[in-house]
Amino acid sequence: QLQLVVSGGGLVQPGGSLRLSCAASAFTLDNYARGWFRQAPGKERAGISCISSSDGRTYYKDSVKGRFTISRDAAKNTVYLQMNSLKPEDTAVYYCAADRNTALLFAMQGDYAYHYWGQGTQVTVSS
Repeated sequence: QLQLVVSGGGLVQPGGSLRLSCAASAFTLDNYARGWFRQAPGKERAGISCISSSDGRTYYKDSVKGRFTISRDAAKNTVYLQMNSLKPEDTAVYYCAADRNTALLFAMQGDYAYHYWGQGTQVTVSS
């Protein structure tokens, strides 16, 4: 059974960087769009970035545009989220998801039952 394993969270000071990883086990997700979501305290889970499987097209929520970069390594079956210039408002539990339907994943619905969800990882930005 496929699992998405998320790693890379932690505590970082404002202005710092972290790289999250979402590794897929069991079989390849080459034909799946991949995305990152986050849930801040007291808020609903929301999509922040995603990448298509076919042409590498990406999407970023305005609040992370220019600071976060999504990428995928097909050989490692892994998608990454490089987070730079982190702000306290980036504090959240971060999740990854995968779905064969690119349009659905690019809709970035935090409460949707995408094909696969990874477990969350806590990112805390604080001095």
